[in-house]
Amino acid sequence: MAEFGLIGIENLLKTFPQNDGTGMLVLDHLDLRFEPGEFISLIGPSGCGKSTLLRLIAGLAKPDGGRLTLDGKPITEPGYERGLVFQDPTLFPWMTIYENIAYGLRARRVYRQEKHKIPEFFRLVGLEGFEKAYPHHLSGGMAQRAALARTLVNGPKVLLLDEPLGALDAFTRMNMQDEILKIWQRQRMTTVMVTHDVDEAIFMASRIIVMSARPAKIEKFIDVELGRPRRRDDPEFLDLRAKILRILHFAGKGAELEYQL
Repeated sequence: MAEFGLIGIENLLKTFPQNDGTGMLVLDHLDLRFEPGEFISLIGPSGCGKSTLLRLIAGLAKPDGGRLTLDGKPITEPGYERGLVFQDPTLFPWMTIYENIAYGLRARRVYRQEKHKIPEFFRLVGLEGFEKAYPHHLSGGMAQRAALARTLVNGPKVLLLDEPLGALDAFTRMNMQDEILKIWQRQRMTTVMVTHDVDEAIFMASRIIVMSARPAKIEKFIDVELGRPRRRDDPEFLDLRAKILRILHFAGKGAELEYQL
């Protein structure tokens, strides 16, 4: 169970160098605060900096200005207390699923002390019986569950999800949404998910942050005050979807934009 997990983001600035020697401004002096145990969804136009923000929180990139903290301590490098799950499962193909999930414990040199936890995470993500399987034996949804378990076994305070369901078919995606929510409700780690799917954001998040086009600023904070479990055909759900689409300036542009924004 995560303890704390307060993310502070102050005056955050990030630029990417260009071939002509100039810098492209990606994140423009962001100020954010993610409370412990919150489920945050980040949505906005493609290329606006959502994934960059996750990488900065994970410590995989460094800001050009401003400050990031976890429970008041500066984030300066990667750490097991912040787990990142990508769109592709990124499992090691030469390792069994057990070895993949155990990898973080071995890297931290705590495998002997904490290996008793591993069966719990196989149960948590519904992969009992696949301990000796290899990644190529698994479906896309199962591989993503294994990647999730590999992150969770380290007991992170913060779970960062970078479009983790984007490559899945619609049915598997909805099932995985339910599974991730169950894990979040049980573990209560602070969760920040990047998604292009407005329905997914509403279905899963306790708060949605709408980001503007690059250079990204905060367009809107939206508290999702719907009960759980949520129904996608609930009138309040549909009203909130319409509101978000209007904020994103895509209202009335057709159904093809409702899921990929």
